[in-house]
Amino acid sequence: MIGSLARLAAPVLLLLVLAVASCGPVQIGRGVGGSPALVIAPNGQTFSIGPGNRTLAVGPSRLIRLPSQAARYARDGNTVLIDPGNYDDCAVWTASHLTIAARAPGVVFSGKTCQGKAIFVISGNDVTVRGIKFMHATVPDHNGAGIREEGTNLTLQDDRFIDNEEGILAGSNPGSTIRISNSEFRGNGTCQAACAHGLYVGRIALLDVENSHFTDTHVGHDIKSRALRTVLRGNDISDGPSGNSSYLVDIPNGGDLLMEHNTLSKGPRTDNDSTAIAIGEEGVSNPTHSLEIRDNTFTNLLSKPTAFVTNRTDTPVQLTGNKFTGQVVPLVGK
Repeated sequence: MIGSLARLAAPVLLLLVLAVASCGPVQIGRGVGGSPALVIAPNGQTFSIGPGNRTLAVGPSRLIRLPSQAARYARDGNTVLIDPGNYDDCAVWTASHLTIAARAPGVVFSGKTCQGKAIFVISGNDVTVRGIKFMHATVPDHNGAGIREEGTNLTLQDDRFIDNEEGILAGSNPGSTIRISNSEFRGNGTCQAACAHGLYVGRIALLDVENSHFTDTHVGHDIKSRALRTVLRGNDISDGPSGNSSYLVDIPNGGDLLMEHNTLSKGPRTDNDSTAIAIGEEGVSNPTHSLEIRDNTFTNLLSKPTAFVTNRTDTPVQLTGNKFTGQVVPLVGK
């Protein structure tokens, strides 16, 4: 049978037959020139992985048991569906145009990290991650992330980042857009070496976060964005009773900012009682044309006044329709 498969596939496939004992791992032969690859499982079953919308099923009872295996096998355009379960695993995703999603609620990754960086290291472009929980990421540099984004364009939907040193960490990539929706960031952050945060992106084109929840962040900021444009819409960004974050939102190098319909709260244990939203405090290196903060609600639970916005750029902040509870100074700066 193996010989027949190889002869039939020879024009388009590189076939590597590595199947061994029935309890061993799945093995794969990589395709040549973008052609499909043929996988032969230890039980003799075969399937091909090619470009396009080929779906890879992952789970303890599947041919592909671990997401890290799927990451090695995945080709551009594949969809990876992960069965519910607790995975002591991490993965480096190099293919592009991937969708990596929970088949059903209950997909949890806890603790294990790859490359000393994150639970998921994503270097492919145009990747979507949906419905997955990332927990307890730690690394020697103390910036262990649920996701380290190293490619161009990332979309996150319905994901959870719990008790990591860094929820998401993305390096500078001026052509990249990161979109996050309906996700939770709880208990992330540390300042053991340099500070890590709930969400931290370098100089990218756009950070767009919508309908997501940030709470109980430790020492670092809930959201730190060096993006050329940052959009925060419909989020809950609150210290809660035990969170000791610094700024709720930090836009350290300027850049255009739109915040609307968010709920924000400074808690009693905050590490920085001076301001909730800081703009340009590390120097204004991004072009800054528009700073709009409208229709938000901010509660200060401290016994002293706190600035809602501190603006150190030369671009005026437009404050419209915001509502305040407690001792709040609406704006410090232009």
